[in-house]
Amino acid sequence: MSQQQITAEAPARALPERGVSPPGARTQERDSYFDNAKYLAIVLVAVGHAWEPLRDGSRTLTALYTLVYAFHMPAFIVVSGYFSRSFDASPGRIRRLVTGVAVPYIVFETAYTLFTRWTDQEPDRPISLLDPLYLTWFLVALFVWRLTTPIWQRVRRPLPLALVVAALATLSPSIGNDLDLQRVLQFLPYFVLGLCLRPEHFRLVRRWRVRLLAVPVFAAALAVAYWTVPRMTGSWFFHRDSAAELGAPAWYGPLMTLASFGCSLVLVACFLAWVPGRRTWFTALGAGTLYGYLLHGFVAQGSKFWGWYSPEWIHRPLGEITVTVAAAAIVTVLCTPPVRRIFRFVVEPTMEWAFRRDPRGAPEPARELGTRTGARALS
Repeated sequence: MSQQQITAEAPARALPERGVSPPGARTQERDSYFDNAKYLAIVLVAVGHAWEPLRDGSRTLTALYTLVYAFHMPAFIVVSGYFSRSFDASPGRIRRLVTGVAVPYIVFETAYTLFTRWTDQEPDRPISLLDPLYLTWFLVALFVWRLTTPIWQRVRRPLPLALVVAALATLSPSIGNDLDLQRVLQFLPYFVLGLCLRPEHFRLVRRWRVRLLAVPVFAAALAVAYWTVPRMTGSWFFHRDSAAELGAPAWYGPLMTLASFGCSLVLVACFLAWVPGRRTWFTALGAGTLYGYLLHGFVAQGSKFWGWYSPEWIHRPLGEITVTVAAAAIVTVLCTPPVRRIFRFVVEPTMEWAFRRDPRGAPEPARELGTRTGARALS
């Protein structure tokens, strides 16, 4: 992202098989493993945003930044796809898609535009729901991906098809910024992959052999990222531009789509391998990661305007560590129950007044494991 990709209060508990539920299980209990994964991923999102102003002049930090961006949003999106498997476009699920994704997008797209008019000193910046600002692109993408879920669940080879769509998007600079479609299309394979996954796949990556292997893989990835800093751009992992916009020949686009997908997939597997399956002190915070995601951007944007990055010591190793810890602490606070209670009316509005009751009295759809509404993998 230069940007840039969240509620049950019921106690969560580790489920059988190392924190991943058995196939076909449906319950309102939250799965500690996925709550832990979402919390750790949102911390990486916040840390990545905090690192952005510090990259100039620091090859090591730039390498870390590139490494984090190679897998943190893909991990979020894979989990989002996994929890979207039950989306069937029924009235109840459409309603939750509107209240849980579309309405927060409208609210926060407007709020970020007004806020950045002040912090970016652009008083005339227009409010446009067609051009997502900053991190709100993910809500647009999630809305589109969820609506197309029934299609991906019915085609024969959904993942190869999604990769073709993503590759073709890199050839089309004319797609432009409308609804941030470059990102929507280029990140699509990760969502479709999540739709294809089953609990046994998560148990597979959490075997001790995979955990051990993840350590040298991450070390090697960091070394490669460090080597590439002066040699190539890490913007390929942002998935927001076509090949031409990155100054590369058109044929680079499909090639880098496959290469970046492979690299990100390996790193996502390594990340998920080390996510604890038991209940921890931060497990409950996984229920509030949508709040952390949407709210931490105001701090990230305001910190530059308020001069938090001005002191020279901030751009030295001690300052970089301080910024990292501060970003993790801030997003942690934003995921806590008191903050969720304050902002629930805009992040998770019920909007009973806006919807008609089903005259047939149909029951609510079964709720997907690990999420209260089954409509938001980020919550």
